[in-house]
Amino acid sequence: MADIKKGGLLTPQNSVLMMIDYQPQMFFGVQSIDRQLLINNIVGLAEAAKVFHVPTIVTTIAADSFSGPDLPEIEDVFSGVKPIDRTTMNAWEDKRVVDAVKETRRNKLIIAGLWTEVCVAFPALSALEDGYEVYVVSDAIGGSSYASHKYAMQRMVQAGVIPLTWLQLLLEYQRDWARSETYDATLDIVRKHAGAYGQGVLYVKSMLGKYAKAA
Repeated sequence: MADIKKGGLLTPQNSVLMMIDYQPQMFFGVQSIDRQLLINNIVGLAEAAKVFHVPTIVTTIAADSFSGPDLPEIEDVFSGVKPIDRTTMNAWEDKRVVDAVKETRRNKLIIAGLWTEVCVAFPALSALEDGYEVYVVSDAIGGSSYASHKYAMQRMVQAGVIPLTWLQLLLEYQRDWARSETYDATLDIVRKHAGAYGQGVLYVKSMLGKYAKAA
């Protein structure tokens, strides 16, 4: 693991993303968040990682025998990326996953997945013990009940895990609207996935376009 100072803002150069077990069997049990909203947030997160070239490790659990394939929208975003399929509920107990994270030489580890209380909490706590600075994308995860999600989040935060949202992460990566190389792509993600904020962006762009034509 690279010797990187802890704290400070996340950047595309200092962070790595793990997307864990976004599979049908796991979605069936989610009760802590509307599942369509959850999918929207997951896709927004995945697209943010792709736009900013953030190393992303995708994992599944028992894909062929129990949990089913990864979310098709994730496969579309990360076409060509083969998920690491595991048997252990704790992804951090699979050497292939840990090695993939280590290869990035980044100590800011961002985790999202299903469920909060198991496949998110277990690797988050394990990676924390191994010295990583761990972030959990709180609105791109879900638990089998509101209570299980809530108390798993509390447990992780008390241990030192840092919660954030997918939109916060996107804007933290962009941070400066003068960064023209990712400006349009960032606004496109906002427009598609950021609800009222996205509609505001669409409105402003359409109105400015009309005024420019009138001038």
